Amino acid sequence: MKAAVYENYGPAETVSVTEIPTPVPGRGEVLIRVGASALSTADWRLRASAFPGGLWLAGRLYAGLFRPRNRVLGTDVAGVVAAVGPGVTRFAPGDRIFGFIGSGGHADYAVAPETAALQKVPEGLPDAEAAALPFGGLAALVFLRDVAQLRPGQSVLIVGASGGVGAYATQIAKALGARVTAVAGAENADFLRDLGADEVLDYRKDDLARGRERHDLVFDTVGATTWPMMRKVLKKDGLFLPLNFGLRDLGHLLRARIAGGPRMALHVNDDRPEDLAALVTLLEQRKLRPVIGARFPLDRIVEAHRFVEARHKRGAVVIDVAEPAEQRLRA
Repeated sequence: MKAAVYENYGPAETVSVTEIPTPVPGRGEVLIRVGASALSTADWRLRASAFPGGLWLAGRLYAGLFRPRNRVLGTDVAGVVAAVGPGVTRFAPGDRIFGFIGSGGHADYAVAPETAALQKVPEGLPDAEAAALPFGGLAALVFLRDVAQLRPGQSVLIVGASGGVGAYATQIAKALGARVTAVAGAENADFLRDLGADEVLDYRKDDLARGRERHDLVFDTVGATTWPMMRKVLKKDGLFLPLNFGLRDLGHLLRARIAGGPRMALHVNDDRPEDLAALVTLLEQRKLRPVIGARFPLDRIVEAHRFVEARHKRGAVVIDVAEPAEQRLRA
């Protein structure tokens, strides 16, 4: 099968499309014939060993100290179950499924435990749109619903609101009944209002730390702010919630607890099938829609990596693994 493989950490050019053996599903595993897969910021960080804030060693211990442990990236996939291993009960060959599998999605076939964050694809949803949903949608849902416990009527400031997580956070915060102030480039203002944002701030011009409104929550999806900066725009019992954090933020967390007033929380979300099911429910209720900023065929995977690494993407970047060329959109 064809797969985008990287043998060493480095720039986008370390990834190349080559032939590797098709995986065989073991006990409790499903083999997915991949139709589309997303290329996320997590894929960029793993490929480049670009782990944030002093967490290089921890990242390397997770991903492979001297060279990548998993040669094929791609956490999110959508496709058809090609085969199942012994003991599988959730899915059968021929089922269209999508979800978060951890790695291996940038290939013709991928294998994953049936207990992974997988669900059947809602009827009528194309593979590309299904693959665009899990990474950003799951993070946004868990951080807003479970960690922040966002409630109707609360005010949330979303930093990086047009990005891979932010575009879903904007929609989910609105679905939870919050007033949403989105922070992004001015060129994304109409797009974000269409997603439900009540107000849009331009990160290039507006001084977020001097905003007049005090918020119940600041959700930074891109690592552009800090607790000392954003505590000034939080209510007394407000919460600063960064998606990306490093060692410095551990010190900020301690200071926040000692100082009292606005709080700070650090969290790493699990990816669970029941949370993906909750996203499907929001999708069916028309409170959430997949957001695709760019699509690339598998043979343009290097270009896709460069696009993601520039950190100016809107929503998800999708890799068309199996769809006909005429259905692809240029970035």
